[in-house]
Amino acid sequence: MSADRTLIEKSAAEIVGLLKRGEVTPLDLIDTLEQRIAEVEPSINALPTLCLDRARDHARRLMERKPGDRGMLAGLPVPIKDLVPVAGVRSTSGSPIFADHIPDESESIVLRIEERGGIVHAKSNTPEFGAGGHTFNEVFGTTVNPWNQERSAGGSSGGAAAALASGCAWIAHGSDMAGSLRTPASFCGVVGLRPSPGRVPTGPDSNPYGLLPVEGPMARNVTDAALGLDAMTGRDHTVPVASADSGGMFLEAARNPRRPDRIAFSAGLGLTPVNPVVEALFRDRMAYLERAGLPVVEACPDFTGAHEAFQTLRAVAYAVSTGPLLESHRDLLKPEVIWNVEKGLALDGRIIVEAERERVRLFHTVRKFLETHDVIVCPGAIVPPFPKDQRYVDQCNGTKFETYIDWLAITYGFTLVSLPVICIPCGVTPDGLPMGIQIAGRPGGEAELISIARYIEDALGDWRPAELPEFVVR
Repeated sequence: MSADRTLIEKSAAEIVGLLKRGEVTPLDLIDTLEQRIAEVEPSINALPTLCLDRARDHARRLMERKPGDRGMLAGLPVPIKDLVPVAGVRSTSGSPIFADHIPDESESIVLRIEERGGIVHAKSNTPEFGAGGHTFNEVFGTTVNPWNQERSAGGSSGGAAAALASGCAWIAHGSDMAGSLRTPASFCGVVGLRPSPGRVPTGPDSNPYGLLPVEGPMARNVTDAALGLDAMTGRDHTVPVASADSGGMFLEAARNPRRPDRIAFSAGLGLTPVNPVVEALFRDRMAYLERAGLPVVEACPDFTGAHEAFQTLRAVAYAVSTGPLLESHRDLLKPEVIWNVEKGLALDGRIIVEAERERVRLFHTVRKFLETHDVIVCPGAIVPPFPKDQRYVDQCNGTKFETYIDWLAITYGFTLVSLPVICIPCGVTPDGLPMGIQIAGRPGGEAELISIARYIEDALGDWRPAELPEFVVR
């Protein structure tokens, strides 16, 4: 068959079905993606590192087996975020320090994806060490939004989101600390799923006991994201905290959407100002769900104290994982990373203790709130996609932000309390830019969350305009 443009717009679940029936081969998919990437990459810069020869070698090995014996992904190509090493493939972390680094070994999540029939065909772009909600670095430059090439694709999984939106992947790997799966999902009109800590283990890791950063899937719809999550879960001897294999329960949950009994929603979670365009569209979508018969109520747990606790614990995490590079390569680190590490190194022990206590208090506050509400819904980002030459959002609605991550409070509030969260598209702004909503579920409740998110996705219907920008696929 070779390259087939019609495959680009199919869902990941549809593609896997074709693979398992032997109607397409993994090599067909790689040929198709190679052609599409050649069309897209000069303009979008989502997948700056390709490994197509490696992918074809893996595909041929898979094709020695019967189609039904190739794992749950059955030969589906998957890009890996450039924070995660892939054996034999340039893996830079978006940093000049590692600009020419080619690891000998892959991290365990890559091995797990490959064991389950995924084929790594590319590395997706990320900001330096994943720091920030906009994808740019000195190694590969800026990833732009397929909906408007003058706008940000978000970050730090911006390359993954832009690749999905532009038809260069069906499922993508990403990671999230302050919103790095959810912000780019909102900006690019795709789905980003942040699982609970330990659900998607990976290692060896420089900070294996950290609860803030997680890895997870991105896709173009909830069902495909659930398939990606199934492929990424599992026990992992390289990390101290890891859940069991899902056994396919997340895809099963997506295929059985459940109407929620009570949906809480909030425009800013009491944490942050929100751009008027975003708030207007968000409230319109909530009203639409209410008219569709869903039980929505404007309510939110009290997140007071989340800013200070998250900033402190994030700084500690950066000091642990990136601190050694401050001593050896300070001149090659971007200022935001230097600030985060130095803040962590300078913290007084009492401040760290207070942050941990505050996190515990907030967790129980939110947990109790979710005993009477199935999910909490809020915008995926407080602004529409901003200009590509702007490093980060420094103000909103007259509020000036002190740090480069303050504008991400709408996402890091959920990070702090370890909730599983999915961001799904819900509409476009008057300027034609996509916007998403976050749906946060109960602790450890990914299956329930996915089932409810699929119901809400169906209720919202087709949110895309009839005419799409040149590089966006339906």
